[in-house]
Amino acid sequence: MKGDPKTIVLLNDLLAEELSAADQYFIHAEMYKDMGLHKLFERIDHEREDELEHARTLIARTLFLQGRPDVARRVPIQVGEDVPAMLQADLEVEYRVGALLKQVIAHCESVRDYVTRDALMVLLEETENDHAHWLEQQLKLIELMGVENYQQAQM
Repeated sequence: MKGDPKTIVLLNDLLAEELSAADQYFIHAEMYKDMGLHKLFERIDHEREDELEHARTLIARTLFLQGRPDVARRVPIQVGEDVPAMLQADLEVEYRVGALLKQVIAHCESVRDYVTRDALMVLLEETENDHAHWLEQQLKLIELMGVENYQQAQM
């Protein structure tokens, strides 16, 4: 099925964000592992896998719409210097992806591409209610219990 050209461009914009998010989660997960923060490593490594699944969904939809997925493009990533900075940088990625998802969903509505819209709604749900929410909770825990106690709990 030949898709709307702007939809394909927007899907590639989302793909660049998702692949970049996976890259950022990858380095942060390895940093947590190196610090001995194994609970954070496991969670962030899982988030990396989720981002790659999001990318897979975007690639499949782009191909279905007879577009060419741009898997080489990335957006700049932000590698944190410490645990709070890493969590905050990851949260900012999730907020950015969530905002872009909403824009692309609105575009899909406007061109009556409801199947793409529905697939993106699933990604938005995971981005806002899982990824971003969990990161917000972690930053709040650091605020409540202090970074040292938080990090000890993540060992």
